[in-house]
Amino acid sequence: MLTFLGFAMVITFMFLIMTKRLSALIALIIIPILFALFGGFAPKIGPMMLEGITKLAPTGVMLMFAILYFALMIDSGLFDPAVRKILKLVKGDPLKVSVGTAVLALVVSLDGDGATTYMICVAA
Repeated sequence: MLTFLGFAMVITFMFLIMTKRLSALIALIIIPILFALFGGFAPKIGPMMLEGITKLAPTGVMLMFAILYFALMIDSGLFDPAVRKILKLVKGDPLKVSVGTAVLALVVSLDGDGATTYMICVAA
């Protein structure tokens, strides 16, 4: 029963988003609540929400400060020497630029944060 509810929730969520009947934010809020009510979890919704927020909040705060830190490092030019070296090695060849970007992403992603990898590679 729970498996069916989970799959039905994902399918409903994707259908409503792809047909543009709900925005992603509203669907992420409304659909799980409706399926929890439908599944008979009405008295447990509040504690489940609080537990989820308390588990997720530290990661969100850490990600926020990581983005701020790496944005500051990008603005100060910390990654400019690495980008210049890669650009000097590739000499304008599009294939080599793609490989150079992949190498830069590989090095930057060693910290395990996808948001900073995106920021640095796109800003380069």
